[in-house]
Amino acid sequence: MALVSSPPVRRSALPSRVVVIALLGAATALVLANQAYRNAEITLSGFLIGVVGSDGVAVVPDRQTVYFGLGSDTPLGLRMTPECTSAFLVLPLLVIGAVMVALRPRITRRVLLALAAASVAVVVVNQLRVLSLVGLVEWLGTDAGYYWGHTLLGSMVSVFGGAAALVLFVRLATRR
Repeated sequence: MALVSSPPVRRSALPSRVVVIALLGAATALVLANQAYRNAEITLSGFLIGVVGSDGVAVVPDRQTVYFGLGSDTPLGLRMTPECTSAFLVLPLLVIGAVMVALRPRITRRVLLALAAASVAVVVVNQLRVLSLVGLVEWLGTDAGYYWGHTLLGSMVSVFGGAAALVLFVRLATRR
């Protein structure tokens, strides 16, 4: 009778319990510090709007607001409200990632890489949504541009971008 050993178990550098606690802690911090997250997000939006070339951009992070078109006849301010932030698209990814690591500790590294990539994708998509809104306001005017940018194009960018980020997350976290 031959002795058969089981295959070696791959261990991640971090114990899975620590990763699960860290991910759930990050999710909790995202909820509790949502205003600070929106401050950072609108500051990034203001920077990008300025880079793209809108006339006169000013950011008021404490109010989560970016003003653009300040050199024009129709300046406008956009406020990053809780429902418009990317935080609530990153939040479920953190929770799902924690559950995946808790259930299958050997995929911890893949889940963390997938989580990083999908989170960056969600933030980029949200910035593209803001930039498309600004572009439509500058092209079509305040009323029509805001309406089409916020209700139609902005929603499409968010839905398709969020779906793409979710597919990216699942693909990266579950591939072998």
